[in-house]
Amino acid sequence: MRLPTYTMLGHGPVVLMLHGAGGGFRSFAPQVETLASLGFRAVAWNMPGYGQSAPIEPYGFKGLAESAIALIESLAPVTGGAPLALLGQGMGAMVAQEVVLRRPDLIGQLVLVTTAAAVLPGDGYSRHAEQGLAWLEQGQSMDAIAGNLLPQLCGPGALPAGVQLAAHCQAQVPAATWRRALQALASFDRRAALGLIHVPALLVAGQHDPVTPPASMQAMAAAITGAQCVTVPHSGHLPHLERPEEFDTLLLGFLRHARAWLH
Repeated sequence: MRLPTYTMLGHGPVVLMLHGAGGGFRSFAPQVETLASLGFRAVAWNMPGYGQSAPIEPYGFKGLAESAIALIESLAPVTGGAPLALLGQGMGAMVAQEVVLRRPDLIGQLVLVTTAAAVLPGDGYSRHAEQGLAWLEQGQSMDAIAGNLLPQLCGPGALPAGVQLAAHCQAQVPAATWRRALQALASFDRRAALGLIHVPALLVAGQHDPVTPPASMQAMAAAITGAQCVTVPHSGHLPHLERPEEFDTLLLGFLRHARAWLH
């Protein structure tokens, strides 16, 4: 398997970040910089089909999880074989769920941001995917889609620079890859397995997220033993970009607490 491409910055415990369907490794630029400056080694991948990462076939969560696992195993020289912290947003957090369920030995802490345990007909994620696929069917460019989509996803308190970065990342996604990612969402359902996750877990919701409302994130956290759920005020679906300071404070507090707990 060809390893996905990634960026890495800093020295210390590894935090691997998995972006959402409309993202790329740059989606976590604020977190890479913050984590690296505070004693962590920040790693952000390009999911298969994104950036310079080779696509996979078939395009689904099993293959995406296997790709992430291969990347984690390749990081053994810098992790020393120790479990790492895994952070996923949106679809990336669905991949993170797959990874921790398949290889719990690799993961020490888990952060799931604005995501779901399943994509069901008529829910926010299903509507999001249907809208995106409709735009693609209409022949809209990814630039145009980014311009239409980001105002829908972001909350009233979004940092303008964060929204701009999110739009840039969305526009850079190849249309064919985004189509495959949106189509794959319909197959995701890990509700029955949440109770099998036994690592320290933090779930982060956005107060105004139209895709995964806070109530759904809280219900998901309740199904994971010992998990905590926090909501970022004034944020939508992309709290790490919309409200990076608040998000980073929550993230660092959890990583430091979970690391102390593990030791």
